[in-house]
Amino acid sequence: MEELVQIIQEMQIPFAYDHFAEGESPDPPFICYLIPGSNNFAADGRVYFKLNEVRIEMYTDFKDIALESRVEDVLDGHEIFYNKSETWIQSEKLYEVMYSFEMEGLNNG
Repeated sequence: MEELVQIIQEMQIPFAYDHFAEGESPDPPFICYLIPGSNNFAADGRVYFKLNEVRIEMYTDFKDIALESRVEDVLDGHEIFYNKSETWIQSEKLYEVMYSFEMEGLNNG
């Protein structure tokens, strides 16, 4: 997880794991990231290769292509293959741009 945090820090956007504490959310833009699951590879009846699912959710109050480019440049610079989706959250009046990808876990092989 340290490597992931270092990558997100390069984006220079406030971030927290999963969510900010109530009342402590910064003004947009900000990022929430989470590791909702894994896609591990088995060998000899054990986890041989750990692969974590990662989601980076960027929240903005308007469509910000330059900011998206900054995030994507960081991911591209680390040679991370990602998928991107976007949604408008009416109740929060925020855009959510989500980057999802897999990242190698610790202690592989």
